[in-house]
Amino acid sequence: MNEAEVFVLADRALNRVVAQIRDDQWDMEVPPNFARRQTDRRPTLREIINYHAYDDAWVPDMLAGKTMAEAGMDNFKGDLLAGDPKGNFEAIVDKATAAAEGLDDFERTVHCSFGDFPAREYLWQANGFRTLRAHDIARMIGADPRLPEELVQGVWDEIRPRAEEFRAIGVFGPAVPVPEDAPLQDRLVGLTGRDPK
Repeated sequence: MNEAEVFVLADRALNRVVAQIRDDQWDMEVPPNFARRQTDRRPTLREIINYHAYDDAWVPDMLAGKTMAEAGMDNFKGDLLAGDPKGNFEAIVDKATAAAEGLDDFERTVHCSFGDFPAREYLWQANGFRTLRAHDIARMIGADPRLPEELVQGVWDEIRPRAEEFRAIGVFGPAVPVPEDAPLQDRLVGLTGRDPK
């Protein structure tokens, strides 16, 4: 599987979890152990999902090779979820996955706010982020956290060789020991500092 195929699986998995959020859960604060940038304030679930909508909204322009200035720096600021959070999130995911499916040059330069990367690397960074968030949010809202096997394998293949490098810069917490014969999703979750239990 290539990075674009994994991206599509990851983004759709996250969308399936978002579709299960109940109306009374959007204002929940994320738990203290929820993986996020360190701040004094715990964001709400809606804020987390709006951030993912923002991140996804950039995907078509980024994969087309546009700079953020060319695309419009303020295009996606604000509340992208509005009055229909699930429907609006799904529409943004549909555009992002269509852009990934149409990618014809994995070495095309993607101009991120934090540097330039080949499209392959840009997608690689996105894949683990979306997959792990799908897992974490599912657990938070009481939904089934199991992910598609093909997605788990794709993300495992991408993350495992560089997990310690990412742990060293604070992307992942300390690995949680998981038996070698445990399901691959449990091993992936443990590798990235999460307790599969």
